[in-house]
Amino acid sequence: MTSIAIVGAGPQLGLAIARTFGSHGYDIALISRNRTKLDDLVATLTAEGITAAAFPADVLDRDALTQALKDAATRFGGIDVLEYSPVGTFGSTVLTTPVDTEPSHVQHEIEFQLYGAIAATKAVLPAMREAGAGTLLYTTGAGSIDPVPQVGNVNAAAAALRNWAINLHKELGGTGIQAAHVGIDVSIGMSVIPDFPTARPEEISPVYWGLHTTKRDQAELVFKR
Repeated sequence: MTSIAIVGAGPQLGLAIARTFGSHGYDIALISRNRTKLDDLVATLTAEGITAAAFPADVLDRDALTQALKDAATRFGGIDVLEYSPVGTFGSTVLTTPVDTEPSHVQHEIEFQLYGAIAATKAVLPAMREAGAGTLLYTTGAGSIDPVPQVGNVNAAAAALRNWAINLHKELGGTGIQAAHVGIDVSIGMSVIPDFPTARPEEISPVYWGLHTTKRDQAELVFKR
């Protein structure tokens, strides 16, 4: 039995990744804050013949996130792939330029992006080490690589996650466990920025399958038009 845990699962990229892995027989563990939305995603996947279950947790609540991943591992007999891509909401995320950024603006994003990813990894990595196999995938916008002033605080935290993920890839070399960063250099679905390229979620999700199956030596893959 094979499974993927998607942290930050939503109706766009998260659902597309679930469908991509589910079409290959993977069980799907969906993790995010909103139980109702998760149940809707589970219903959608179930109707398509994909086995999925919801495990509500807020990535800012380390204990809840860890427990959700442990529950998912129990439900599906382990977690073979972890995909981490939570997205902040307008109510919780304040966008600041570098000049206007206060330490608190970056601190929230660091908690959300980097610390949440570390907690999720700590929850699944021991079992992967014991099995000598597994995949750890971390998603950010491409501002983690080429930052944009309008989202300076978010980009700073995303860059920290990217740095950590690539370093984790180096450390895990030769263990059978793949760690990689995915940078998304498009707007997903529709763009709010004139002339900025867009892509449908189902165009992006094969990137994750490729990293898991045929590109296990890569520490990073950037999706762009």
